[in-house]
Amino acid sequence: MSDSYSVFQLITGGVVGFFLFSTFLRAQLRSFKLPHIPTIGPNGFLSSYLGGFQFVSHARKLIQEGYERYHGKAFKIRLPDQGWAVIVSGEKMVNEIKRASDDYLSSHEASRELFQTDYTLTKAANTNWYHFDVVRTTLTQKMDETFPDVRDEMIAAFDDEIPVSEDWVTYPALNTILRVVCRTTNRTFVGTPLCREPDYVNLNIEYTVDTFKLGAVVNLFPTILQPIVGHALSPLPRAFKRASKHLGPVIKARLEKEDQYGSDWEGRPNDLISWFLDRNLQGELRTVDDLIVRVLNLNIASIHATSMAFTSNLYHLAIQPPSVVSLLRKEAESAIEEHGWSKLAMGKMRRMDSFMKEVARMTGTPAMGVIRKVMKDFTFSDGTIIPAGVLIGVPAFAVQCDEHHYDSPDEFKPFRFYDMWANGTSNIGEGVKYQMATPDSEYFFFGAGKHACPGRFFAVNELKALFAHTLLTYDIKLEGDSKVLPKPVWFNRDIGPNREAKLVFRKRLK
Repeated sequence: MSDSYSVFQLITGGVVGFFLFSTFLRAQLRSFKLPHIPTIGPNGFLSSYLGGFQFVSHARKLIQEGYERYHGKAFKIRLPDQGWAVIVSGEKMVNEIKRASDDYLSSHEASRELFQTDYTLTKAANTNWYHFDVVRTTLTQKMDETFPDVRDEMIAAFDDEIPVSEDWVTYPALNTILRVVCRTTNRTFVGTPLCREPDYVNLNIEYTVDTFKLGAVVNLFPTILQPIVGHALSPLPRAFKRASKHLGPVIKARLEKEDQYGSDWEGRPNDLISWFLDRNLQGELRTVDDLIVRVLNLNIASIHATSMAFTSNLYHLAIQPPSVVSLLRKEAESAIEEHGWSKLAMGKMRRMDSFMKEVARMTGTPAMGVIRKVMKDFTFSDGTIIPAGVLIGVPAFAVQCDEHHYDSPDEFKPFRFYDMWANGTSNIGEGVKYQMATPDSEYFFFGAGKHACPGRFFAVNELKALFAHTLLTYDIKLEGDSKVLPKPVWFNRDIGPNREAKLVFRKRLK
């Protein structure tokens, strides 16, 4: 018995030792490819291994240090999985990333690596991303048509989750907002009654949370161990089985109708599933299983981004002086009185747009953004060469908090971008660059270039509708009448709203 146990220990120790040695060796080989790029943090054979774990809790601080020391140039930093990331700054280098072809700098491959989508998507959905093309085109184009349904669901969701009360009532902020956002978003995605089905709502929220957790956890492991961990922890099998009960009959019935009548039949829903079928005319991926995975995948992107942003917006709103709240309310009331609850009215709310963009600038943008994976050796115009296999990005948060770009960058100015628009141009078209949905070289909340978030226009429109409804329906404050913003949570390169804070609502007193 003891001999067998000793052999087992020896084999186990050898396997672990091999994994660790291969990790160290691979990291060192990658480092040898980047000797011309200065390093932030440890750079030694063993010390850099620990440096990768420093990134988990100190990414913002490390990237800020690199930004200040090497502004306008490149520097490298160790990631938790022992890979290296190169970070560049300055408008010229950022624009070169934006203009680079996917053959050289791939956003898709960077997402696969960062979010470990090999374990949360099927092979077909992870190689053919036509569902994001649908978001970029059809979903954006249909916003005006679908707005009445979005508004209807928003009212119903708020009534269920935050009933109007004469008394102050406390709610866990993020968890409550997740349910409101999930229902509102899925009114466009799958319509009623499914968007209101409690298990379907919980499924999408849980799968969203589990997917982001998976990416964060898997990336803590050496590359050689990631497939083992990824497959073991993947939430997809459970989520798919659960989703099939809800989406399977709906999609199957839709496909039967399409086969019988084509794409033009009376009562055809104007929703995401129909738009998927319109986009995938050849039918090579027109299967129930494939469509289920794509609906789940878009829920991840939509629910996570909108819920995080809306929660942060309400935290900031709750600590604003009455004068700011009054201006926001008056603007919303004026736009709605003139144009009704519509996409056009949302577009007129420029102070609100400024408020939300300022929240995104200060508490919504990751330390490292506009991330690409280098597919072929890439050379910047200054001669800096980045070898294939490396992740490259920009110090997004640091740029957005740079006093060279923004006056008093550490101060929350709710109407900062409204004032820029009002003082900078009398032409509405020229003012687009100040809007929340418009990325530029000093604002990266939605990414940059052709790979900027495809659903950003839908997201901003939905955020404004959620914000306007809150303003005109409720008074809001933080638990305990606190006037201190709940501290955002940093993990790895990402920032998110405080998950423990609570908001207190009552019926608006006019």
